[in-house]
Order: sequence, then structure tokens, then C-alpha cells
Amino acid sequence: MKVAVIGNGGREHALAWKLTQSPAVSHCYCLPGNGGAAALAKAENVPLAVEDLAGISQFCQAQGVDLVVVGPELPLSLGLADHLRDLGLKVFGPSQVGAQLEASKSWAKALMERAGVPTAQGETFSDLESALAYLARQTAPIVVKADGLAAGKGVIVAQTLLEAETALKDLFAQGFNPVVVEEFLAGEEVSVLALADGQTVIPLLPAQDHKRIGEGDTGPNTGGMGVYAPAPIAPAERMAEITRTILEPTLGQLRAEGIDYRGVLYAGLMVSPQGEIKVLEYNCRFGDPETQAILPLLADDLAEILLAAAEGRLQTLPPLTWKPASAVCVVMAAQGYPGAYAKGETITGIEAAEAQGLVVFQAGTRFTNQGLVTDGGRVLGVTALGDSLESAVVRVYQNIDQIRFNGAYYRRDIAHRALRRG
Repeated sequence: MKVAVIGNGGREHALAWKLTQSPAVSHCYCLPGNGGAAALAKAENVPLAVEDLAGISQFCQAQGVDLVVVGPELPLSLGLADHLRDLGLKVFGPSQVGAQLEASKSWAKALMERAGVPTAQGETFSDLESALAYLARQTAPIVVKADGLAAGKGVIVAQTLLEAETALKDLFAQGFNPVVVEEFLAGEEVSVLALADGQTVIPLLPAQDHKRIGEGDTGPNTGGMGVYAPAPIAPAERMAEITRTILEPTLGQLRAEGIDYRGVLYAGLMVSPQGEIKVLEYNCRFGDPETQAILPLLADDLAEILLAAAEGRLQTLPPLTWKPASAVCVVMAAQGYPGAYAKGETITGIEAAEAQGLVVFQAGTRFTNQGLVTDGGRVLGVTALGDSLESAVVRVYQNIDQIRFNGAYYRRDIAHRALRRG
């Protein structure tokens, strides 16, 4: 089987890494891929941008690709899956209309309301004046959300109404329209990624991301600075509740509205201190860095699973099996991220870290005549497995400093909530 992975980040490296472990996969095209994907056996990079829908479609058709796995949200929101399916190709990734779950916060919120899925109360605004008038009647903290794609950084949790007012003005000035204002939900977040084939939805292990740049969850939001799985905040009984009250009603509503959703149904959830679960947001693709912690724990053949989802036959598969372990992924970022940062810094020590049992997923990297160099804000996702969460944390932090590049930064408290809970 020939597969193609669309994207160039750490998530896509992890997908290609897992897919190429399948004996059924003979070749994996990474479009455009990165330094890590290029080094995988059975894989090669193809220099096509993720928004080049025509180029990607023509390439996959010409190469006789059997399964296309779309990593990022941008090409999905542009309709890449539709283009590919129109050519008769099998795709793991939702259609353009299905991708609105992530591409439009207001559309997703309205769909959840129709489905009876628990989510935060809020309103959607298409002009600043109405939004400010609504805001004046609320109390802080309060949440302001960009309606469109914002690379995981379009959510502002305002601690004061003045902060919320500034956020609204900034988002409208940047061209985001509409904008969502909703209540702040207190509690603990958990990411639940599920596989959907239009009829059936199967959750993966729950994970907990760390969005803030600073330790102790301080500073601005990022695309994610680290993650661990499985997250103890969502044990088996809670996962069953999430599937029954959130995932299945959402997929059912999509189906009722004529949307054949085949891809990842990714629910960002808040669990209140009282145990109440509400959806913060939906995404239409594998999480990054969640994928880098979840896939190393999967004991099954990912290629066969995603092909079954693309073909609408998830219900024929046996239950997923998982390694009896925990995984922790720590993101190594460039100095200055999520603001301005330098590129082209030489990276060393990956082989030494991997010799200690770590799995290093490359995100913002590229090969040059000088070797591997940085090429993005989030540069590497360094993953360790352990018999327990504690042992995984110890392993990753004992060995991560073997990897070096000028200005490297990472948080040293990934999984702190679970470890504190004991």
C-alpha cells in the first residue's frame, strides 16, 4: 500500500513514523515533509505546499496512492479531501464542510447546540460594537475566540473585561469575523481525539496538552509545549461518558445534516471540579503535539485502521489495543516563540537521545549542507515512554539535554497536574 501524509510538522512526522511501521505500507510520500520524515525508511519528501490542492491531487493520482492522510487543518478547510475523493482516492480527513468544526467556531457551536452537546454558553458577533455591548454585561474571566483558523492561538482567556475588550478589538482588526465571546469554564482540560468513518466513532487515549509558553501555565498561548497520555483526568468510565454524550451525538448530528465525516473528531474538553464535562472547541485533525504522545502507545497497525476509517468500516475492526505504558512529549522550541524567533540554528544530539530510548519527532527542521537546522518555532517533540507516568517524565528530562541548538527552550513541568494529583 502506498500512503501519502500531507503536512510538514511534528504531527506529520509522527504519522509517517507510525504508518511506515506497517508491513502493509510499501512507500510513504510526505508532502512536503520535514527533516525527520526524510530520514524514515520507506518515506520520501515531495516539495508540494499543503495549500497546493491541485498539485497534491495530481501527484497522489499519478503515483497510485492508496490512502491519503491529511495532517493540518488548513488544506482540509480549503477542501483538499473533496478534491482527492473526486478523483477516486481514499482519504482520511473530513470534507470542507466537515472541517468547519475547526475552521468556524460559530458554526461548530451552533452544530453542538443542535446536537445537544454540552458546551460553554456564549454569543457570536459580526461587528465590534455589538460584541462590546454584550461584553459590558458580562463578568470576568471571559473567553474571546477567533472564528477562523488561528494555528491554535486564536483563543484569549481574558482575566479582566479590559483584556477582553482589547482582544475583541485586536481580532476584528486582524480580519477575524465573526468573533465568539463565551463564558469561562473552570476545571482541567483534556484532549480526546477520536477516529470517525461517517457512522462509527472510536476514541483514542485521552491526552493533556500544555498550551502556555511558561512553566506553571503562564505566559501567552502557543501551539502546544508538551503533552502526556493517557491523562488520568479521563479514566475508562469518563471516556465512556464522553463517547456517549459528546462524540456520538456530534457525529450523529453531522450525519443527520448530510455530512459524511471521515477523519479525526478532536474534542477539547473541560472537566469541572464537580466532574461536569463540556466542549471547549472541536478540531478536525490530529492534535499537535497530542499525536506525538498517543501514537507511540498504539499497539495496532495505524495504516489498516485509517484505511478502514476512509472506507467506512471501522465497526468491523477489533477494539484498539494499547501498550501498558505512559508517554510524555516535551516540545523544544526556538528562543522567542511564540513571537519572533531565529531559524537556521544547527541541531545536534538527536541520535544520542534516541539511543537512550527517546523518540524525537521533528517539527520545524530542515536539512542543509551544514546538517539539520531549525526552521520553525516548535522545533522538536521529544517523547519518552515509561511503565508509569512518573518514569516517563524522569526519562524524558534525564535525556532531553543531549539535544542542543542555540536558544533551545522547553518547559520542565510537563505533566505537573497529574504528578501533583499523585
